[in-house]
Order: sequence, then structure tokens, then C-alpha cells
Amino acid sequence: MPVLNFIWTVHQHFDVKAAVYHDFGKPLSLESVKDPIPTPGGVVIEVKATGLCLSDWHGWMGHDPDIRLPHVPGHEMAGVVVETGSQISTWKTGDRVTLPFVCGCGSCTYCREGNPQVCDHQFQPGFTHWGSFAPYVAIDYAENNLVSIPEEVSFQSAAILGCRFATSFRALVDQGGLQPGQLLAVYGCGGVGLSCIMIAKALNAQVIAVDVDPLKLSLAAEIGADQTVVSTDQPISQQIVDLSGGGVHLSVDAVGNTEIVKSSLNSLRKGGKHIQIGLLNPEKAGIVLPFDRIVANELQIVGSHGMQASRYKELMHMIIQGLLNPGKLVKQHVSLEDVLTILPQLDKSSSTGVTVINEFN
Repeated sequence: MPVLNFIWTVHQHFDVKAAVYHDFGKPLSLESVKDPIPTPGGVVIEVKATGLCLSDWHGWMGHDPDIRLPHVPGHEMAGVVVETGSQISTWKTGDRVTLPFVCGCGSCTYCREGNPQVCDHQFQPGFTHWGSFAPYVAIDYAENNLVSIPEEVSFQSAAILGCRFATSFRALVDQGGLQPGQLLAVYGCGGVGLSCIMIAKALNAQVIAVDVDPLKLSLAAEIGADQTVVSTDQPISQQIVDLSGGGVHLSVDAVGNTEIVKSSLNSLRKGGKHIQIGLLNPEKAGIVLPFDRIVANELQIVGSHGMQASRYKELMHMIIQGLLNPGKLVKQHVSLEDVLTILPQLDKSSSTGVTVINEFN
């Protein structure tokens, strides 16, 4: 690789085009921005692929208090290191890398406890800082948060690990403790829900997939869902209780909806666990939980927010073994310019699978 390394080390700084918004909920534009320069503890990555996620829509709508305008979104990415800061020793130009959407500082209480995904001083590309809807992105806290991409894993597969797949993996494995043979209900068959289904099947669990869209349910069945339920049919929770023979062990809200939360809790068996992954719209997040049922049935409600870089090794191993195939969820490739029209419509999108940006010129 000496020729390629030489090219990367002489990376020149010049204006590049990025997708930018100046006001929440207003049109994005493709604008010239300064090519990023790494901090001492950071790197610059040439973006090879980056996912379009509903969380990007939430940010654009102004639901994330960390965003400062103007802003470049994008938090699921994979690419190549093209420049390193003075304090970086582990990574070098030419390394194929991805990263969690939450990068921990490495020194706060939570990072020291092994939980950088809830770091007190988070670096979140696309939220606390400019993100990957650009040819290059600067990443801080890089030493402990970058993840090497094995040659067997494509950039597009690695890109969608950063939010949807990694979050789903942590939600089911670490937070949910999902075991072989257990029953899981997945509410919502977008990128997160489909990731949950694929991971659960790799763990030999039984999955009931729920969505309003029959096309999304068809894809859910294609990747392994054992049963599917159209959520316009009522009552949903009772259907799941009946299908599962008394309720499921785990239930996931992969959308972020108050009605889903209630249905999820009501579809659990005694001692069951509700996992909240989807972001609830703060303007519509008011909810009265069935605490009598929660107490009487000893139900658990658990949040899941990203995943530590240290946990990616198991995820990558499962991909290389063929147990997981994130690339199978990618159904659309688009250009950076396409983001301008796609992102504002993500909450209304009827497309199936995951959309990935792989053209940046």
C-alpha cells in the first residue's frame, strides 16, 4: 500500500462541498466548507460511505439540544484515515475505520467504568460536532474510539454499524440479555428494527416483527422474522401475547412512539423487558405508563444508547463468520446532493431497508 499511503499523507486542505442547514426544519443546501483539520487527539477521515438515519431528521428538526447552527449532519460512517493529530499513536493514514456515533472522552467516570456511550463529555459527529455528510470529517477522541474495519467487511456494511447495528446489538445482547430460544417483539422495521431482527436470529431467538407497512414486513420476513404483524390491526399487544403463547421475553421500540411503548409493555410476559431505542419526539413524548402492570409483573424498562468501540470486535467477528450481513439491509445508494431532498422526508419515508451515501463529488 505504499503509493496509497503517500497520497493520503500529502492530503491537501481546500474547500469541500457538504450538506448544511442553517435553520432547524428549513431546506438544506450543498455548500463549500473548510476542509477539516484534526485536533491533537483527533483524526480526519475521508468518508467512503455514510448512512441516512431518522436520528439525522430529529437533529434537523431541532430535537437535539447539542446541535449548533449552521450544521453538517451525518453520524454513521466508514472511511479511511487521511490525517492524524499529534497525540495519535494507534492510527495512521490509510487505516480503514469506522466508529460509534457516541465517542467517549476516556477520562470521565463513565468512560473509566467502561461505558463511553454515556460519557459526560461526548463527541458525537453529526450532533455535538459537524458530521459525515461531507467528503471529510474530523473526529476527536479518536485514539480509543476508532474501530478497524477488516478487509472482509465493506465500507457500506461498516457504515451502518455506527448507529443502527451497534445500538441494536448492545440493546439485545448487553442491555436485554437475549438468549437462544427466547421470544422478541420488534416494533418498527426500519434500519434499527431490521438490525434487531438479524441480530436476534443470529442468536437463535424467535422474532415477531411489527410494522404498519407490509413491504417492510416482507423484508423483515426475508431476513428471518418468524412472524409478522401489521400494526393497523388492533389490539396489537394482544395479538403478540397470543402469537407468543403468553407474552414475549423482550420487546423493542425501534421507532420512538408513545403508543408503541404502551403496546410493547403490554405484550411482555411476566418478568419481561422493554428496550427503548427509538427517539421519542419531545413535542409528543408525554406518556402515562401502566405502572400497576409494571409492578405486578415485575417488568423492566431499559434504554439503549449506542455501543462502546471495544464491543465492535464481537460484531465484526459475527459478520466475518457470515452470521450477520449488514449490507443486505442496504437498499438504496445515493449521492450527497440527494440528501438535500431525502433527509427532510425521512419521517414520512416508505422506502424499505437502509439508504447509504457513497457519492460525495
